[in-house]
Amino acid sequence: MKNLQHIFKQNPIMATFLTLTIGYFLVIQLMYWGQSTTALAIFKAGGVNGNYLTHYPAELWRLISPIFIHIGWEHLIMNMVSLYFVGAMAEQWWGAWGFLTLYLLSGIMGNVFVAFFTPDAVSAGASTSIFGLFAAISVIGYFGSNPYLRQVGQNYQLLLGMNLIFNLFMPGISLAGHIGGAVGGGLCAIFLTTRFDPFIFKPSQRMLALVAYVALLILLLEIVFVRPL
Repeated sequence: MKNLQHIFKQNPIMATFLTLTIGYFLVIQLMYWGQSTTALAIFKAGGVNGNYLTHYPAELWRLISPIFIHIGWEHLIMNMVSLYFVGAMAEQWWGAWGFLTLYLLSGIMGNVFVAFFTPDAVSAGASTSIFGLFAAISVIGYFGSNPYLRQVGQNYQLLLGMNLIFNLFMPGISLAGHIGGAVGGGLCAIFLTTRFDPFIFKPSQRMLALVAYVALLILLLEIVFVRPL
């Protein structure tokens, strides 16, 4: 119990996301007993599907809900282990609110990429957000002057590259979602200030990254909404 309290005290946002994701996974298992990994169950639970968004653009909440949905135990465990370790680091780097923003905006961009590039697929998983964390840490490590951040960032640059390459040969993995999450996380790393090296980027660079994120999001969504079926 003391260890659990310590985790929530040190990394409240990471611990909350971890709890919500695992809790919702268990709810889905009970709701769709024996069928929880089917495309229909994942969609009903809140998965994203590009063709559906074309018909029902008001359901933009589906760009967030897939972050908390997982397809089977292996999928859940792999992503939650990553969230526990990488999320704890990212929350220390960006602080609670910065990490909250980074995690959600990375996931949203990843899900927009899924809707745009693979509109027929029903997709879900926190890996969109986790790839955003990988990319954000890589960006700070590459541009930062802090020796610790640079060393960690170099390790994550290699990790990010290897994971994206492996995705090319792994069936059932949403490469579009992972790339989108990485793009979103990379842009967020520029306009969100870190605790350890807050002056990596100039104000003009931060504003440009924020505008680029919003513009890319709007552009892809506009195409999804008007795309003929």
